[in-house]
Amino acid sequence: MKARVLITGGAGYIGSHANLDLAAEGFETVVLDNLVYGHRDLVQAGEFLLGDTGDADLLDLVFEKYRIDAVMHFAAFTAVGESVENPAAFYENNVGNTITLLDAMRRAGVNNFVFSSTCAVYGLPRRIPLDEAHPRAPVSPYGRTKLMIEQILEDYSRAYGLKSLILRYFNAAGADPGGRVGERHVPETHLIPLAIEAALDPARELRVFGTDYDTPDGTCIRDYIHVSDLAAAHRLGLERMLDGGPGGVFNLGNGAGFSVREVLDCVSRVAGKEVKWSETARRAGDAPVLVGSSAGIEAELGWKPGHPDLEEIVRTALAWRTSGRF
Repeated sequence: MKARVLITGGAGYIGSHANLDLAAEGFETVVLDNLVYGHRDLVQAGEFLLGDTGDADLLDLVFEKYRIDAVMHFAAFTAVGESVENPAAFYENNVGNTITLLDAMRRAGVNNFVFSSTCAVYGLPRRIPLDEAHPRAPVSPYGRTKLMIEQILEDYSRAYGLKSLILRYFNAAGADPGGRVGERHVPETHLIPLAIEAALDPARELRVFGTDYDTPDGTCIRDYIHVSDLAAAHRLGLERMLDGGPGGVFNLGNGAGFSVREVLDCVSRVAGKEVKWSETARRAGDAPVLVGSSAGIEAELGWKPGHPDLEEIVRTALAWRTSGRF
């Protein structure tokens, strides 16, 4: 056994893939999830505990019973639109509960923390591709909660010696190539699964928010990164920390952008069925282009996307959606 890792939010989309990746590499895992957005059947390895990261007494029991060596923290609310409508829930869950978790780690003497952050901390891009030195100026409560936690981690590092790895994702997409776990959000807000739903159901029509952006085809361009590649990056960073190395702050992206039209065309091609769509008004705060640079993590950890091709990403997502396990 390499180490025992507590995965908060490990019954969710990215957490469930991280759990599988860690287990495959010899780690023991304990998954803590309240199942508000997670799904019990997505926990395909380790031990599952039903509970909340805001429950300090439960966390103390978990750290005492399982002798945890490190924490991967995925237990966050992530819907940007919902964060605008109900910011209180996001600040309580994302920020408040993370402080509760960090303080439980302090009491237990656990000093290795991997944090699921987001490119939303950058806000509207001033340059493309975005690198880690880009100014952080989030435009939504969701992005601000993630930035606050990053700042808290900086303070906890200076004051308490907490070692943290901060990973800023771009657009997570795809599913486990083995078909064991995948994306299942209720409601779904991500483009690729929504496009797949539209392809599979002739009665559905996808809404495209704006076709008049300053991009080659008029639609927004985004950086899609395969979820299994995200999971591998978490493990590589954790292994370095457990070996005595530093944490760090890294972007996780594909390094290439695909427009909304390109994604819809790809889904239509892979599914063999047309994605019906109609144009609607732009959404406030949507940048024309969001593409990240992952040069930092490539240089320091040797990480590179293993599934960079959009068609491969879509194929794994479609296979999951039609597997009978969705």
